Amino acid sequence: MKGEGKMKLVVAVDQEWGIGNKGDLLARVRADLLHFKELTLGKTVILGSNTLATLPGGKPLKNRKNLVLNPSADYHVEGATVVHSLDELFVYTEAHPEEDFFVIGGASVYRQLLPFCDVAYVTKFQKSFPKDVYFENLDESTDWVLSETGQLQTSNKETDLTDDLSFCFTVYKRISR
Repeated sequence: MKGEGKMKLVVAVDQEWGIGNKGDLLARVRADLLHFKELTLGKTVILGSNTLATLPGGKPLKNRKNLVLNPSADYHVEGATVVHSLDELFVYTEAHPEEDFFVIGGASVYRQLLPFCDVAYVTKFQKSFPKDVYFENLDESTDWVLSETGQLQTSNKETDLTDDLSFCFTVYKRISR
């Protein structure tokens, strides 16, 4: 399968695998944002144009190659490479085998590219939030297995917008296609 196993993904979910509400993240926790940065710095990130619009200044992430998936031929982003289809994305990934590719959202991009990912870095918030978009529940999938669970941590009011939120970092690996 084209692109198979070349991609990883990073996502933060609540207890029901929700990932967002009204175009925004469910929570902003400094440790999670630092974990995301640590995983993706110097790598190539794949995101949709709606997710790009939610980034600071609506600009591509610094110190990473940004591949923005948008079907419009007229869509351009300074500082990013725009791909207009999955086929175009796979041409890029095949031409750059030395790069590490991280899918970072949003919901539509996750849905389209999950079948091509072999590792999922999932931050699990131990709380239910109001949400209108979801990620596939990997715990219920026969294609994925939980391979690592980090120590439970708690956010705090000195560093986070969301206070007293328990969370942990997990890693899932694909076991079948």
